[in-house]
Amino acid sequence: MRNVLITGCSSGIGYCVAKGLRERGYQVFASARKLEDVERLEAEGFKTLQLDLANPESVQDAVYELMLRTNSELYAVFHNGAYGQAGALEDLSRGAMEQQFATNVFGWHQLTTMVLPLLRQRNEGRIIYNSSLLGYVALPFRGAYNASKYAIEGIADTLRLELADTDIKVCLIEPGPIESRFRANALQSLKAHVSIDQSVHRAKYQGAIRRLEKEGSAAPFTLPPEAVLAKVIHALESPNPKARYPVTVPAHLFWVLRRILPTRWLDSILLRISSKENQ
Repeated sequence: MRNVLITGCSSGIGYCVAKGLRERGYQVFASARKLEDVERLEAEGFKTLQLDLANPESVQDAVYELMLRTNSELYAVFHNGAYGQAGALEDLSRGAMEQQFATNVFGWHQLTTMVLPLLRQRNEGRIIYNSSLLGYVALPFRGAYNASKYAIEGIADTLRLELADTDIKVCLIEPGPIESRFRANALQSLKAHVSIDQSVHRAKYQGAIRRLEKEGSAAPFTLPPEAVLAKVIHALESPNPKARYPVTVPAHLFWVLRRILPTRWLDSILLRISSKENQ
């Protein structure tokens, strides 16, 4: 029974992947930031850890607890816990950007460096990063999240090269639109960190708020989180996993377009998408 640590399991992709891997026989350690989410996961029979990726001491404590409970035997970590800080870059303070990176980048990096010795002692394992379509193309008013996912792409690509002489594989999952609570959390972070009424973009924010408040799918080709689960399973179980796993039609499409189109053409497409979203 292989031990797998998953971050961000309160809902959406993390919760779906935790359930799916447990059903396949993995011993899943499902982590969440809030105590009430940890308690709910425990009530469902999961092995749990309370883990706040923005807090270095919380990351350290969670890994030490994981080591005790697994006899330091770990096969994989699925980095998933993250949130999207919405807002135009000129409206975001340094503090808002630091919070975005603390959770989406720095916490993931600290966790990786702490679990890598566990993987090295067996010279096998998987480090899987849940990146995004927005890790290789940008959209307006998502700059902080874009930057965090671009950073994760660079970290994963570098780590894959640094571990090339081992049997530890590094993979990126790159979803497009997936059913989750992501939009609700993005709306909360927008209102918390952006003075909308004082912004030159206030009219556009009203459209963004309508999109974020919309019930159900807000974008074409949205898939359920099981689409990500299928890619995570392949990344865990294939003897030669892919470096990248795009998920959804937009993720595949823009992976191609960013390589064949001139930057101005791609920018024009992305601006039209953003304009349509915020109508």
